[in-house]
Amino acid sequence: MKVDRRTKETDVSVTLVLAPGQVAGDTVLRFLNHMVGTLGTCAGWSLDVRARGDLPHHVIEDVGIALGTAVHGARAAAVARYGHRVIAMDDALVAATVDVGGRPFYVGNVPSSLYDHFLRSFSEHARLTLHVEVRRGRDRHHVVEAAFKAVGFALRDALVPVEEVVSTKGAVVASVTGDSA
Repeated sequence: MKVDRRTKETDVSVTLVLAPGQVAGDTVLRFLNHMVGTLGTCAGWSLDVRARGDLPHHVIEDVGIALGTAVHGARAAAVARYGHRVIAMDDALVAATVDVGGRPFYVGNVPSSLYDHFLRSFSEHARLTLHVEVRRGRDRHHVVEAAFKAVGFALRDALVPVEEVVSTKGAVVASVTGDSA
């Protein structure tokens, strides 16, 4: 799945395959490159993210939007749906729980407003529910990185293709017809 997002503020390109492969991030922000690489590696994806922009906030937000859009577009019709992982990284202990059932919602307490915003934008555009719980940690780098690892591994579990849909609603199919004007 390829997603290009261009605004007056940013130029973002995401190429995603939900299978193991190369993971690369080339943005104007080194820590964002690190987090994109961490997420893609832990999720077991082939991922290439390229981004340029005017402000760190705009770049981080638009990468989250584009990556979420790519995840939504690339996922199989029938997947395990749920994933949960707890990651320990030095002083940090972070849990992430996802439901890729199509209902966007995010709650988290990541100690960086920029990366908390990334996760919110990602979950909204991937159309998934994401709960990130920071259980402990003093070093912000460790906490944010543990969060991205936990989200990646939870997504790895949730996006596994399955033979049957396990849901009381059965397969959910949505379509839009007509003119909304």
